[in-house]
Amino acid sequence: MKSVLVPLAPGFEDLEATTIVDLLRRANIEVVTAGLNPGLVQGARGMRVQPDATLDEVLGRDFDMIALPGGMPGAEHLKNDPRIQALLKKMAGAGKYTAAICAAPIALAQVGLLDGKRATSYPGFVEKLAIPGVRLSTDAVVVDGKVVTSRGPGTAMDFTLTLIELLLDRATRDKVEAGLVRA
Repeated sequence: MKSVLVPLAPGFEDLEATTIVDLLRRANIEVVTAGLNPGLVQGARGMRVQPDATLDEVLGRDFDMIALPGGMPGAEHLKNDPRIQALLKKMAGAGKYTAAICAAPIALAQVGLLDGKRATSYPGFVEKLAIPGVRLSTDAVVVDGKVVTSRGPGTAMDFTLTLIELLLDRATRDKVEAGLVRA
């Protein structure tokens, strides 16, 4: 079974985190939410979530992907956390997927994962960073190798459906999407 780590930092974007967790679980992907600190984590819109574990408890586990929800100041907390920085580098070095939506691509940029890549983010976040060779896009979702980025809350479903397709296959993505009755 494929597994995805979803770190939750104070001020995470509620809609993005919820969508990522919900849709991945609909695809029968193991999702582990991990708080940067013990206890409840409050999102940017006030939702309070009890993560499955603390980040420290899962640092030794092997995941197929890490998916970072955006939101502020959640994305800043992810960007500045040395454990997240080390985990992103480790996963990229092992050829695993690193994914971030909204403001969270700044955490990928912090450790050099956007250098020379095509990427997107919430308007104004990646653009203001001096990233060597980054090719900015306004696409809803951008996949460049094992790096996946997306624009914001409105693209959370497309982002997560793309993650499902990357981890599993197109048929599973289509099955999950059909159950959402988007059209």
